Amino acid sequence: MTTANQGTRVLVLNSGSSSVKYQLLDMNDSSRLAVGLVERIGEATSRLKHTPLATETDTAARRASVEGGGGRRAGASREQNGPFADHAAALKVVAEELAADGLGLDSPELAAIGHRVVHGGLKFSAPTVITDEVLAEIERLVPVAPLHNPANITGIRTAQALRPDLPQVAVFDTAFHTTMPESAARYAIDVATADAHRIRRYGFHGTSHAYVSRETAKLLGKAPEDVNVIVLHLGNGASASAVQGGRCVDTSMGLTPLEGLVMGTRSGDIDPAVTFHLVRNAGMSVDDVDVLLNKKSGLVGLCGDNDMREIRRRCDEGDEQAQLAFDIYIHRLKKYIGAYYAVLGKVDAVAFTAGVGENAAPVREAAVAGLEELGLAVDGELNAVRSDSPRLISPEYARVAVAVVPTDEELEIAQQTYALVRL
Repeated sequence: MTTANQGTRVLVLNSGSSSVKYQLLDMNDSSRLAVGLVERIGEATSRLKHTPLATETDTAARRASVEGGGGRRAGASREQNGPFADHAAALKVVAEELAADGLGLDSPELAAIGHRVVHGGLKFSAPTVITDEVLAEIERLVPVAPLHNPANITGIRTAQALRPDLPQVAVFDTAFHTTMPESAARYAIDVATADAHRIRRYGFHGTSHAYVSRETAKLLGKAPEDVNVIVLHLGNGASASAVQGGRCVDTSMGLTPLEGLVMGTRSGDIDPAVTFHLVRNAGMSVDDVDVLLNKKSGLVGLCGDNDMREIRRRCDEGDEQAQLAFDIYIHRLKKYIGAYYAVLGKVDAVAFTAGVGENAAPVREAAVAGLEELGLAVDGELNAVRSDSPRLISPEYARVAVAVVPTDEELEIAQQTYALVRL
């Protein structure tokens, strides 16, 4: 339980290879006190953008406003140009910006720092207080998450140096998917080889899938354990999950985030023999193929754009290449909706989330079109409405609800972090 002198604020850090996204939240009412981004770390053009949403003196008024249904006070954004040589320099300036608002990292109100960690393997199925042993295990997982875990580790070590006395918590993208049965998680390859090299389907975007599936149940007026949901997290990275009674039973991403749906720059599902073919016949190295499938494929590989807004604009102008890219994207999406309908047997809702899922009405409409026999339909007027609130976009007669549920991965990380440290 929380003691009288224990803080109620959580700083959420999402450390990338050359960036740090951060949010400071007050867990009394789950409100944000500040948000920011440091990008292009290590480059001459590195920059920080910091937005205070409340200062120390605003806190009481802000809470009263929230309790009374009023809006949250927001301050003007501030920017600093670097260069910021490394993550230590970047987080130092983040701490200075927070301190300028009376929200410094030395505040007794700060209860913990929550870190997004992309890969937790099978060992971590829940948020975990970071110890030397935990950090060593995250390092051991670098071979299966070479683009993400090293940056996460750097952020953790930097934060530990700034506040060695404060609980640091890892919240893993893979954790929500550890409930998948072996029949869904195993690849059909030699078991000894798979086990020796940790080859299996782990899944990603877990904090988003967990949050959205619960919020969808809430939108339907039901408990998570009483609802089966297909969650479609559609951003530049995209993944689908089948959530049965609050537990993930299947998800589209696998050993890495490359598997599954068509994404902004990633191919998604592909015949593994394509790799052998390119190495043997196109003179490409393994690294060349890695770059091709992760950075030069998906929508950008099909039509040169990975921004769905631009692709739709081109489609409206009759651009055949953009239209084909869109059609391939939707075809793969429909395949997963149908597959997960079969996995679940009974579906209460399909929930769209993330940048494309929340904002691209044509994607939602096209993904559901033709699935009326499965009980799915979209109301055109409801689908066209833009809102930051969870909402249903299916007609009343539809057997399966279609929802748009804005994701909030930072809040999910903060909630999991705070729940752990206040025990």
